[in-house]
Amino acid sequence: MEFETLLVDIADGIATVTLNRPKALNSFDATMCEEVRTLWQRFRTDDDVRVVVLTGAGERSFCSGIDRVQAEFAWDPLTYEDPGKVLGPKSQDLWKPVIAVVNGLACGGAFYFLGESDVIIAADHATFFDPHVTYSMMAVYEPLLLMPRMPFGEVVRMALAGAHERISAQRALEVGFVTEVLPLDEALASAQQLARAIASAPPRTIQTTLRTLWAARNLTPQQATELGNVFLHLGTSVDALSEGQDVFTSGARIEPKIR
Repeated sequence: MEFETLLVDIADGIATVTLNRPKALNSFDATMCEEVRTLWQRFRTDDDVRVVVLTGAGERSFCSGIDRVQAEFAWDPLTYEDPGKVLGPKSQDLWKPVIAVVNGLACGGAFYFLGESDVIIAADHATFFDPHVTYSMMAVYEPLLLMPRMPFGEVVRMALAGAHERISAQRALEVGFVTEVLPLDEALASAQQLARAIASAPPRTIQTTLRTLWAARNLTPQQATELGNVFLHLGTSVDALSEGQDVFTSGARIEPKIR
């Protein structure tokens, strides 16, 4: 696959996707939005892709939001369409796991990607902030994506502080937004290791589990359990159970990573 703003490599069930506009701090423009939308939709039915690793080119920026140099800021409440709404994998019904590696700053529209990623790993120099209010723009969509992933007070503080504060990678780890903080090379390697682990499991079980968990976030415990029962029956087959039992009785065991 060749794109103007993305690098894509697929091997052993893992698609490594790199946002590739480093001179523009990997900000997104209309071309990237269209290419990302197209890519997520392709991955939905591509059996060669079981898991996605998403990062940015270089060491400065994962994504700096919308490209303000190219953006045209016009406002009509009857016709306005959010330019970043297509960037999140879940917005395109991609239910294959996405592991994001934040390789530098992530701000504003970067949270369209991160808010819909399944696991976030940060390089130790990564920072997070939302500059909307500093530039007379309401911070709405991005903070809403973050609310299920961060404590309310952290989301509010970041949204109101604008460009005056940044959350460090360590603080993001403390509040549960990221799951691991490592030097960049190690962060990329850790993401690939996790991707290989996920890709080794039957795709149906992974995708069913993922979809169940995302759906359950907005339900009561009882509703979540009832929905889980439905997904459990949809995702389970006699053949899969037999295969799993064969793996267990073989005596082979995985040496787990302790993190």
